[in-house]
Amino acid sequence: MEAIWLTEGLIAFVAAVFFGTLVEYVVHRLMHARILLGKKHVEHHKDGWGQGWLGEFWDYFLGTLLLLWLGFLYSVPAGIGWLLGGVTYAALAAYAHQLQHERPELCFWLKRPVHYLHHHHQMWRHNFGISVDIWDRVFGTYQVVDWKPERRPFQHPLRSFFKIKWY
Repeated sequence: MEAIWLTEGLIAFVAAVFFGTLVEYVVHRLMHARILLGKKHVEHHKDGWGQGWLGEFWDYFLGTLLLLWLGFLYSVPAGIGWLLGGVTYAALAAYAHQLQHERPELCFWLKRPVHYLHHHHQMWRHNFGISVDIWDRVFGTYQVVDWKPERRPFQHPLRSFFKIKWY
């Protein structure tokens, strides 16, 4: 019985993180169509800066609050896994967003830091992913742009990954 609970929770956790990246892509794309937060998002592009990890986390967390209860419709373990996955997604997305504004060369999980390039090259129709680039590839909005950082991510000391604006 415990193995089933653990499996349900783990699957729900992974599904929530994965689903979060899809929602992130769709919402960011809708922001560029000026359907959601158009004015605020235009300001974000003008200043080109993140608001600090805590501010970013709060925005992502508020978005996930609407959906955090869904896992409980299936079971308690799935609900706990889904909830923890949603909070984990919000934390990782906030970090990815802030890192790409401050230290894009450290985004080791992306071949190119798509959100940084999205801003740097004023891409209003391409590279909407922030945490991952998979959805840009799936929906045909991925655009390759030359990206040659001076150093690879793991040529930086570990402390470099923590040198971002946290609040």
